[in-house]
Amino acid sequence: MEQDALHLWGYLLGLIQLLGAVAALHAVLTVRTAQGAIAWAISLLFMPYLTLLPYLVFGRSRFDAYIQARRQADQQMHRAMAKLDWRPWVEEAQAARESDVGRSLRLLARLAQQPPLANNQVRLLIDGEATFSAIFEAIAAARKVVLVQFFIVHDDQLGRRLQELLLERAAAGVPVFFLYDRVGCHALPRRYVQRLREGGVAVQAFSASVRSGMLSRFQLNFRNHRKLVVVDGLRGFVGGLNVGDEYLGQNPRLSPWRDTHMELRGPVLACLQESFAQDWYWACRELPPLLLADEYPAGGVLCQVVSSGPADPQETGSLLFVAAINAARRRIWLTSPYFVPDEAVFAALRLAVMRGVEVRLLLPARPDHRVVYAASSLYAREALAAGVRVFRYQPGFLHQKVLLIDDDTAAVGSANLDNRSFRLNFELTVFTIDTAFAAEVERMLLNDFSHSREMDIDDVSRAHQLKRLGMRVARLISPIL
Repeated sequence: MEQDALHLWGYLLGLIQLLGAVAALHAVLTVRTAQGAIAWAISLLFMPYLTLLPYLVFGRSRFDAYIQARRQADQQMHRAMAKLDWRPWVEEAQAARESDVGRSLRLLARLAQQPPLANNQVRLLIDGEATFSAIFEAIAAARKVVLVQFFIVHDDQLGRRLQELLLERAAAGVPVFFLYDRVGCHALPRRYVQRLREGGVAVQAFSASVRSGMLSRFQLNFRNHRKLVVVDGLRGFVGGLNVGDEYLGQNPRLSPWRDTHMELRGPVLACLQESFAQDWYWACRELPPLLLADEYPAGGVLCQVVSSGPADPQETGSLLFVAAINAARRRIWLTSPYFVPDEAVFAALRLAVMRGVEVRLLLPARPDHRVVYAASSLYAREALAAGVRVFRYQPGFLHQKVLLIDDDTAAVGSANLDNRSFRLNFELTVFTIDTAFAAEVERMLLNDFSHSREMDIDDVSRAHQLKRLGMRVARLISPIL
């Protein structure tokens, strides 16, 4: 009996090894990047017992059926919006001539397939209290429509404050639309969503399920990481903050939480609403109300919205960083909670240093995901060796995603400097060209740098041998994180 059981275990282990080899071949043929293909193939060949199931769940970064279905849905949405005379308005609202738009912004406009728009007002929102005070004040004053989208929503004090506000506006007859990511909100209780629905809020969960009938229960890799609120077509909010008490600094392990959002008013809200409409249309094949003002005050800030995702014809998530880095002539400061760049982004950073650009990278000193932090630490060491100045933010966890280029260009959004944001997540970033706003972003970042420790090349060398080995292993699998 025991011998039969041993034989059975032997057959099972052999089958897993065979399936691992088949999956490794599949990874080589289908994974979009060479680094990702190698990482998956090696792990599947030598550790199939640990990696086969994760590959089935996460490995098919290019899920063709989903991408095709998403593109078809986007085309259908644009046809429906054309009937509403929406896209023509966006094109006609382009107030900036080619001569007034920087080379990088023209390239970003082609990547985003949306025009840069002038006559906008922007406001920097530093950390959670300022962000949610502004968002909640705008929602409470809503009269026509509220569009809300977050990657993570928790059923905690902050989440319930948002819930009550949405229910209050719905009870007052204001159409309210609430979109959340199914994976990011896996812990959100069903009762939270059900109460919103019962109170008249239109609620949809974003998932990568293909509506053609194909089962995609193993496909969890595509996630909607955008954070977006638009109220009455007049006020919009984008940035790095999700809805949860930890974003207000109430998680002792990561507190104080450092993050950044921005408020926008003006024609750029057309692009923000279009981004929301694309995701909402994918979820339910219906369009939310889209509101436009008849006119906007002249002057203000030039803005370019870049919505990126895995269904883009180009790898927009990576290319927007490459374009931004290549555009810098004097300096580029980047801040991100995760630093796991691909070859193109890392090469752009090296070249920027070589042409005399001051490149600063601000990263957290505390990890929220230890494997990603370990991989990020090794990439940070290589960035140091290439001449990048790397800083670790000391007071708490740093989660903001901000860019500053030279003296006039800044960006705030949801995209991290990692493979997931480059190729797997739906992200939203807003670039601005305005010296006054760039100066405000500079003051914010200088304050962050003053609370940071600049790394030196020996930081990783001083680490324990076992820790350095962990960094190497984490880097090996970094393309699939």
